[in-house]
Amino acid sequence: MLKVAILTGGNVAERSVSLKSAETVRKHLNDQKYEKYVIELNGTQFTEQGTGVVVNLNDFSLPAPNGNIKFDLVYQMLHGHPAEDGCLQGYFEVLGIPYTGCEVMASAITFNKQACKDFLRSHNIPMAPSKVLRKGETINWVELEAMGVPVFVKPNKNGSSYGASKVNTGDQLPGAIEHAFVYDDEVVVEGFLKGTEFSNGVLRRNGEVVVLPITEIVPHNEFFDFKAKYENQSQEITPARLTPEQTAQVQAQTKLIYEAVGCRGICRFDYILVGDTFFFLEANTIPGMSEQSIVPQQARAHGWSITELLDAAVDEALERQAMKLSVGN
Repeated sequence: MLKVAILTGGNVAERSVSLKSAETVRKHLNDQKYEKYVIELNGTQFTEQGTGVVVNLNDFSLPAPNGNIKFDLVYQMLHGHPAEDGCLQGYFEVLGIPYTGCEVMASAITFNKQACKDFLRSHNIPMAPSKVLRKGETINWVELEAMGVPVFVKPNKNGSSYGASKVNTGDQLPGAIEHAFVYDDEVVVEGFLKGTEFSNGVLRRNGEVVVLPITEIVPHNEFFDFKAKYENQSQEITPARLTPEQTAQVQAQTKLIYEAVGCRGICRFDYILVGDTFFFLEANTIPGMSEQSIVPQQARAHGWSITELLDAAVDEALERQAMKLSVGN
């Protein structure tokens, strides 16, 4: 059986989400095919969940009485830094350990919300206007005020809507920016788009890009914030209430973004429909995988179990590693 390290934890705001996602992966990865180890990042150490045994970072092996356990694959369920931004991918590339999900460049681009938008402009993807603020730099308040209100303020490199807020009046803007800076050294101020939110998962299976059914999101709050995502304060409708033409439009856009950025593994892209246009909001290269998360819902609507979904991610990671080794030889 393949020895799989399921990465989780971390020192970021999304830690609790990561732990739930990893538990779903542990539960649903095929027991007949994989020997599973949940590896949790705490501070600067990776430890096996439960035993607390510390991973040897020289080769990412797990000390054991009968010799170190070497992993055949890393299943990444660690949200945020250092997994979603590409840092860990570089480490595993050096060690030659296959891993699920996007590689270094695609992870770095998509984790930086503004960099991702800048990259996608040449592909004619509709997006809201936005500006980046950097901690320590002077803020041009005149420029921000010219954007009008409402606007969204959110950390540039973070997920799960931590630090994000909707600003309805100009006097709320300084406080919202200060709040977002708690979570990141860069903050995005983005023009507000009034419409319906949608989310679309995508992955590769047997070499082909598979775009999953679309989810329509009806938040009970003003927008799809943390409570809406993880505390059942939204209605999530899968498949979404879209016409066949609209469905085809979103799925084609999802496939275009996935391939243009060079994504791998399971990703999820979020949109908002305004009029007849689906505006791209952001990319999630390690989307939530808890029982109530969007991608598992979409997999079920596609006719797959969570086990089949996870199998596809593992198979693609192993195929990618085999291809790299064949090129190296």
